[in-house]
Amino acid sequence: MSLQQISLYLQVLLYLAAGINHFVHPLFYVRIIPPYLPDASLLNTISGIAEIVLGIMLLFPATRVLAAFGIMAMLVAFIPAHIYMIQISKTPTALWISWLRLIPGQPLLIYWAYSLVKL
Repeated sequence: MSLQQISLYLQVLLYLAAGINHFVHPLFYVRIIPPYLPDASLLNTISGIAEIVLGIMLLFPATRVLAAFGIMAMLVAFIPAHIYMIQISKTPTALWISWLRLIPGQPLLIYWAYSLVKL
């Protein structure tokens, strides 16, 4: 198995697990959705479904590029949640973790998804 295939399957597992986690631990996600966005519970459900569907779409060459761009768009859309996590952090540790999730976390995940476009 090539490094690219391993990367692909790791991303499939990551997005499937993350999507499922939206339904297993919904309060974690609902709490980090900025209050200016409507219906946090619905947004959590939509993002969980999107992660699952996009993760599955990565498996098929015919939908892989669309899924990769969908994941990149989703990761950009999640940036307000990461900024909100920074704003509501109650401890220095939580603050640093939130910053690391935003920078370099989000750009690295976006680049990793982009790497599948060429696969």
